[in-house]
Amino acid sequence: MEKAYEKELETLRRWIEEAKNVVFFGGAGVSTESGIPDFRSVDGLYHQKYEFPPETIISRSFFERNPEVFYRFYREKLNVFDAEPNAAHLTLARLEREGKVSAVITQNIDGLHQKAGSRTVYELHGTLLKNYCARCRRPYPADHIMNTEGIPRCSCGGLIRPDIVLYEEGLDDEVVMASIRAIRSADVLIIGGTSLVVYPAAGLVNYYTKNRLVLINRDATPMDSAADLILRGNIGEILGAL
Repeated sequence: MEKAYEKELETLRRWIEEAKNVVFFGGAGVSTESGIPDFRSVDGLYHQKYEFPPETIISRSFFERNPEVFYRFYREKLNVFDAEPNAAHLTLARLEREGKVSAVITQNIDGLHQKAGSRTVYELHGTLLKNYCARCRRPYPADHIMNTEGIPRCSCGGLIRPDIVLYEEGLDDEVVMASIRAIRSADVLIIGGTSLVVYPAAGLVNYYTKNRLVLINRDATPMDSAADLILRGNIGEILGAL
């Protein structure tokens, strides 16, 4: 891979070296090399057969109507607690320590960027590493739902749910605004491991107005024509080569 993209990698290395403020925007492809399936690839959760489609199960209305099915799906398919960061996560954390990467904006809910050592991480879709009562907002530890059976309930009687943004729910305004500020201030914006088809998250990249937009993805994206540099392949391999 590195030989095939030697010229592009050298350009990316130079841009990072020259930059004062690099921001990374990532999606599910960042975590697939850690064994976490995405939703839209050929092997992703959208292409597996369930009684209900995954996007239906993890919607707000389904959660409220069919919590038992929701929690069964959660325990079987959203167990990310044993996953380990890959070369992409580790490289971004190193670049933050070196003062190059100022922020990671992620659509993922697995917490692997923080596990790798990144400190400034904006989680657009929340995190599986926190739970709370939907009624009284009491917090619960990350493994609480996994360590219970059936429908987990708070002492107040409310449902205990993961702190993620379900379908039919809006993104957190503070996280969105912080992400926009980061993107606007970036010298280099690296977009990686995302198909850029999930909105409103994908629309945030439009706030980048400079001329060092980097796309790293296995497949083409709607932003390819706007990119200043494209590297096609697995993001762990590409960032690891840095």
